[in-house]
Amino acid sequence: MSKAITPADFDVSPPLTVESLVNGGNGLIRYNGQVVFIPKVAVGDVVRFRITHSKKNYAEAQLVEIVLPSCDRREPLCPVADECGGCQWQHLPYHIQAQWKNSLFRDSLIRKCRVSENTILPIIVAPKEFGYRSRVQIKCYNTRDGFITGFYRPKSRYVVSVETCPLISSEMNHTLKALRQLISGSKHADHIPQIDLATDSDGKIAITVHYLGNDKSGLADRIKVLSNHSDVILQMGNKKQRDIIAGDGNLHIAIDNPELRLAYQAGSFAQINLDQNRRMVSIVKTLIPLTGNESVVDLYCGMGNFSLPLARKVKSVIGVEESSSSIKMACSNAKRLGVHNASFICDNAETAIDTIRQTSAVDILVLDPPRNGAYAIAKKIANSDINHIVYVSCDTQTLARDLECLVNNGYELVSSQPLDMFPQTYHCESINYLKKRETFGLSKK
Repeated sequence: MSKAITPADFDVSPPLTVESLVNGGNGLIRYNGQVVFIPKVAVGDVVRFRITHSKKNYAEAQLVEIVLPSCDRREPLCPVADECGGCQWQHLPYHIQAQWKNSLFRDSLIRKCRVSENTILPIIVAPKEFGYRSRVQIKCYNTRDGFITGFYRPKSRYVVSVETCPLISSEMNHTLKALRQLISGSKHADHIPQIDLATDSDGKIAITVHYLGNDKSGLADRIKVLSNHSDVILQMGNKKQRDIIAGDGNLHIAIDNPELRLAYQAGSFAQINLDQNRRMVSIVKTLIPLTGNESVVDLYCGMGNFSLPLARKVKSVIGVEESSSSIKMACSNAKRLGVHNASFICDNAETAIDTIRQTSAVDILVLDPPRNGAYAIAKKIANSDINHIVYVSCDTQTLARDLECLVNNGYELVSSQPLDMFPQTYHCESINYLKKRETFGLSKK
């Protein structure tokens, strides 16, 4: 009989083979009758590991040695990929990453929601596996040897120094290098915990320097030298204390056909993969055969990423977003583009959906929630009179939880389209279309 793992067993394991990958990106090995999860491994790797945490049903381990590498492994492009928490799968060739995302996504929905495997479409891979990120949060730390920029080590606040990140563009990397040189050795370096970089469809770059010190004198002049190429923003303490030092602080994304250019404020939410976002908008627009008479509600609408393209094809759109800056940009975008059938509400999604349904018909509901999903919304609209739901998700586990609520309460999953928005990580975007089981047309009328 195999024994349970105890702290006394927290020594290096014998060589064992990684059996599979799991949600969250770790590899799975069975050891002494228990499942063990290990990061940064490939299926087929023969490894030795040390258990760091032992739970009731599983254990977590640290990779100690790759005794024999798998044929599914490659050398990461980034020299600190094994330390940095930004990427989990850079050691896997991209086609292997896509295969596992596709498989894990399908398995999660089939197992948890009991949907037909025929409803889940093959994953749409990204056109670029590197240099795709349009925005990034750089963590900073000042040392005796200079100003460090990088990303947190997994499950810690230790900043791993990253000279250049392969997930962002060469222009953003050049900007980051210039910022390090400008800030290093200054009196402000101890008080800058984070720098945000963002770029848009035009290649414009926005820099946001977070400053927590009491004396900002000279800092604006120091970083303003980058204003020839970038918008520069100084953020003190919180988002309400923003000084735009150079430029207007606005970026633009290009979507739809004919093209729409949507403005958003640097620091506000926008999808990080602009190429895949354009694909996603196109898919959402064509999921449902529209007549032009539909009323759409777009929850978590941001600057109008789905609302404004959909407004071209339906009677009316109401967008809901809790961020006042995003709603301001959505209204501005609609006015500038001459879209008169879209209105926007700054409110919590849970509150707004109740208010809207009391006064307006909702034919189609679009959801694009953050990673924690929209379970409260799913419960509210279960068995409702909303005929069509388009749920855009960036987290497979919260999606499966929310879809389970809907498919058990009056809705059928028509199609689920996984899409790789985040190469080199385990994260998977998806577009999911549900309709009421008794609904065959766009309206009950």
